[in-house]
Amino acid sequence: MKIAVVCANGRAGQLIVKEAVDRGLDVTAIVRGENKSVAPHSVNKDLFALTSEDLKDFDAVVDAFGAWTEDVLPLHSTSLKVLCDALSGTNTRLLVVGGAGSLYVNPEHTAIVSDGPDFPPQFLPLAQAQGKALAELRERTDVKWTFISPAGDFQAEGERTGKYILAGEELTLNDKGESIISYADYAIAMVDEITEGNHIRERISVVRK
Repeated sequence: MKIAVVCANGRAGQLIVKEAVDRGLDVTAIVRGENKSVAPHSVNKDLFALTSEDLKDFDAVVDAFGAWTEDVLPLHSTSLKVLCDALSGTNTRLLVVGGAGSLYVNPEHTAIVSDGPDFPPQFLPLAQAQGKALAELRERTDVKWTFISPAGDFQAEGERTGKYILAGEELTLNDKGESIISYADYAIAMVDEITEGNHIRERISVVRK
């Protein structure tokens, strides 16, 4: 299986690459500079310059793009549009590293995590930008996308337990009442979804077991 990881030099991107390589997938890192991941192949190209020709040979493309400061937060939407347009009408799956702020907190799906009074205000612009990108992605019926939200506490340096709970659109807690997952366990869930999943045009979520 041939996959590409866009923005593979980021923390999430590198761990997704490693998980995929360790499982024997044929992985290409798409990066702007030197490839810092363990991917055996790399393409040096800016995400915003990618075309359908660049992505046509892959079974799946992982979007690990991240923007954190307020001036570049709109790029969550514009970068996703670039990838969707490049993959439009193809069988190549697009799997997006999403956020937790847009997860629902009620069965009626009328309230989301970032609406809550305890949501950290410093993360609200990011949550809103990622939520907007997801809303726009939901309109794309021409792309085989899957948006994967992590748990609320998404730990870059967290341990790799090898266990997680696959959930849906609602914020899910584990048996300890936690909404937590490490980047390493998230990478496991991402590669599982690439190789086994059938959540086409769905948002799913993962939390540590």
